[in-house]
Amino acid sequence: MLKIHTVMMGLALMLIMTPSVAMAEAGIAAFFGTWKGSGLSESEVSSNFHMSVRDLEVIVKSAGSGGFEITWSTVQRQKGDPKNPTEVVKGTTLALMPSGNGMWRAGDGDPMADGQRAWARIEDNTLILSTFRVTEDGHGEYQVYKRTLNGMGMELDFSRIVDGEQVRTAKARLTKFSN
Repeated sequence: MLKIHTVMMGLALMLIMTPSVAMAEAGIAAFFGTWKGSGLSESEVSSNFHMSVRDLEVIVKSAGSGGFEITWSTVQRQKGDPKNPTEVVKGTTLALMPSGNGMWRAGDGDPMADGQRAWARIEDNTLILSTFRVTEDGHGEYQVYKRTLNGMGMELDFSRIVDGEQVRTAKARLTKFSN
């Protein structure tokens, strides 16, 4: 009886651990593909658009040599008439290369001179991409994109922090459309 109980516990433990073990083995390739969805953005700096709807697309693909390229675009609705907001499309593409310590990075320069710094890592089933830049007026801006794979697709948890103050968050759900 004890042996059957031990085997059953072992099987249950394997079932619980399988997704994160598979994710660790698959690495960044698990995130490859085109993902589309929508979500809500919440802002601490806008009184007219405290909450707004966003449409998103994320494309992740190999950049060779263990690196990856990620492109994300967002249809924002946070300006103009609150009853008929202006749609603005913003997009970013980054090529991240392995940094030798289980992370990836983009660029090597000074964030005050040439824009943003970016790095990424995978924790369990979440690709965490962080960016930092110094704005023209000297403010530090830090953004974190947590893209988590689950049985239903991808969930995005985004935060934007300026000079230590969280000014925007967004949460979204995306579905994989293609590899």
